[in-house]
Amino acid sequence: VQLVQSGAELRNPGAAVKVSCMASGYTFTRYFIGWVRQAPGRGLEWMGRIDPEDGETNYAQKFQGRVTFTVDTSTTTAYVELNSLRSEDTAVYYCARMSQRRHDYWGQGTQVTVSS
Repeated sequence: VQLVQSGAELRNPGAAVKVSCMASGYTFTRYFIGWVRQAPGRGLEWMGRIDPEDGETNYAQKFQGRVTFTVDTSTTTAYVELNSLRSEDTAVYYCARMSQRRHDYWGQGTQVTVSS
């Protein structure tokens, strides 16, 4: 199982960012994909998850209205898009496969930096 994420991003405040996570080594539609982030000096923060089989999403309340999860089953890739970025969104963003509510395989992380 591998989850390979896109590279680091630098954005201005107010902009949007989209991070990808390409999955391989398993049947993509059989497992949810979760998204988690870690800001500098802080713990892991769960953002939500998506079911690749039907696109059903569950967003953490903190991010509702500002985050969108999507998948492309033809390329077994999941995406997270976060808009109206602010400096507090500076973090490493991770995708993870979810198995029985556990995150069992993780992407390598994508650094998103929000700075003017």
